[in-house]
Amino acid sequence: MPPRHVHVEQVMGTAVSLDVRGADVPVARAAAAQLAAWLHDVDRRFSTYRDDSEIRRIDRGELALGEASEDVRWVLDRCDRLRRETGGAFDDRAGGRLDPSALVKGWAVERGGDLLVAAGLTDFMINAGGDVIVRGGALPEQVWRVGIQHPRDRTTIAAAVSVTDQAVATSGTYERGAHLIDPRTGEPPSGVLSVTVIGPDLGLADAYSTAAFVLGPDGPAWTLRLEGYEAMTILADDRVLRTPGFPQG
Repeated sequence: MPPRHVHVEQVMGTAVSLDVRGADVPVARAAAAQLAAWLHDVDRRFSTYRDDSEIRRIDRGELALGEASEDVRWVLDRCDRLRRETGGAFDDRAGGRLDPSALVKGWAVERGGDLLVAAGLTDFMINAGGDVIVRGGALPEQVWRVGIQHPRDRTTIAAAVSVTDQAVATSGTYERGAHLIDPRTGEPPSGVLSVTVIGPDLGLADAYSTAAFVLGPDGPAWTLRLEGYEAMTILADDRVLRTPGFPQG
C-alpha cells in the first residue's frame, strides 16, 4: 500500500483534516505544518471573533482598507464582485457587520492546497468542516469518494461523489444552525435544506453554495447558469435537484 499521512488541525472555528497519499511521511508532515501555519495566519487576519483581526478593525473603522494586507484587500474586492454577480444573494455584510467568512474558508483552503502542491504533494484531500478539495487520487484508488452529509440526519450521507482535482462545498443549517441570512430580507432563507456546489475552486464553490442557499427555491435555477460548476440542492420537501453535470457515485 502507498504511504499515508493524516493530520487534523483545529483552526478557523472548525476541524481541518488533511489526508495525504503516496508521499514520504517526512515530506507530508512538513507540508501539513506549512498548511496549518497558513490557516492560522488567515484566522488571525480574517476572524470575526478576534477583536484584533484586520476584518474587525476594518469594521470598527480603526483600519483603512488601503492599509490592510494584500490578501484582505483581495478577498473584500472579490466579495464585492460576488455581491454584484449574485444580485445581492452573497453579501459580506448580510448579518449587519463585515463578515467575508462565506468566501474566506474556501479561499484559504484552496490556497493551502496550492502550498501543498508546491511542496511536492500530488495526492491529497483537505476537509474543512465539510468543504473539501481533492488532488490526484486516494491511492491506490485513482479518485476520491466524497460524502455529502444529509441535512436531516448527521449519521448518514445524502450522496457520494467520485472526483479528482475538484472542490466540493456545501451550505446548509446543520453545521452551524440558522447562521445564513438573506441580505435582501434580513431573515434566514427558507425552502431549502442544503446546497452542494462542485467545481475547480473552493472559494467560489463555497460562495456559490451560500448564494444558492440564500436564494431558496430560486437557487436551483440560478445554479444552472454557473459556468464550470455543478450543484445539488435538497429542498425542504426533500426533493433533490441536480444540474446536468453533477457527478454521480
